[in-house]
Amino acid sequence: MYPQARLKSIAEDCAAKISAASEEIGYFENPFKHIVIDDFLDISLANFCLDQFPALTESSWEYSNDHDIEVKYRTTWKSEFDVPEGIVSAVRILNCSLLLSAMGQRLGIPKLIPDPYFTGGGLNATTKGGLLDVHVDGNYHDATGLNRRVNAILYLNKGWTESWGGELGLYDENGEVCVKKIAPIFNRLIVFESHDKSFHGLPEPLAFPSETPRKSIILYYYTRAGRPDEQVVVKEPHSALWRGRNLLDKRGKKIRDFT
Repeated sequence: MYPQARLKSIAEDCAAKISAASEEIGYFENPFKHIVIDDFLDISLANFCLDQFPALTESSWEYSNDHDIEVKYRTTWKSEFDVPEGIVSAVRILNCSLLLSAMGQRLGIPKLIPDPYFTGGGLNATTKGGLLDVHVDGNYHDATGLNRRVNAILYLNKGWTESWGGELGLYDENGEVCVKKIAPIFNRLIVFESHDKSFHGLPEPLAFPSETPRKSIILYYYTRAGRPDEQVVVKEPHSALWRGRNLLDKRGKKIRDFT
């Protein structure tokens, strides 16, 4: 366990890295606003997260096997108490007010709120042959009615080489042209705005070694304020909309029930 003072110091350093991300070096606006920071966490904490990453045989995972759009594992956390030791320290840092303020200021999305329910968030693992079709994410948070605005991904893949594939693709506003690829290297953070035109994915099946899953921590952030009009294609609540399913969700719908 990391003592409070140490975690605060790491968080302050991480927030400073986000705030200092300069134009076209750490901060980018094309194809949509995003931040990329290498060596994000203190290296000892990053290594501890990797050491504590649970085996895929553990009960904390669910497996999605929609062969045309999503083949991967994700955790089923319901609260912070489900998060493994070590990894919970990283989650606390990523969800703390220091980082929320820094991310919000750099992306121009103030008053960000984390998700204590971990709806869709947590750990992700993709094994050889897995994929994630190009898509935009859902827009509303069921438990609160808040608007989803920002995604953060921390990669935990040591020894990654280009031949493995698995780069995150950022696409144009129609989801047709891959504008940029971001390699999932160890201790790299990517933060990007989430809206109806922020298409992303890794549609090519992974070539990672059989014994080495592609690993990441993924968290989502919300605001009470809605998205700007120019970022809205579907006003009603919707789930992830997939290019491989003609921009419909897994049930073949454009909108979903929301109460």
